[in-house]
Amino acid sequence: MKKIILILTFTLFLNLLYAQDKKANNPDASLKETIYNENKKKVANYSLKEFDALFFEFFEKKSNPDILLTKEEFYNYTIKIGIFSDRLATLYPKEKETATKNKEMWFAENYEDYLLTKESSKK
Repeated sequence: MKKIILILTFTLFLNLLYAQDKKANNPDASLKETIYNENKKKVANYSLKEFDALFFEFFEKKSNPDILLTKEEFYNYTIKIGIFSDRLATLYPKEKETATKNKEMWFAENYEDYLLTKESSKK
């Protein structure tokens, strides 16, 4: 029993260290967190129609060579799309794992990668 508690405590400790290191290595983490906190309740109440509009607006702007999103605009889209995954997990409990992976994917989006994609599409 003591070994199990020790292993769980050690695992928790490592996870906390990893999470702090991951945040420290991401210069946009505080911006993403701010956007998340500002939009969590609002996006959780989006209808599917509102979400679709947001999703397609993002992809239209992202793929348009004449539009360059600012860092805040980019993260506003990606974080909101990620937040909506929580709503989908609530509506479709059997798809919770997929929704969680989608949320993580959208939260991991990086503005620098977006800029590189824009730059390479101009060539």
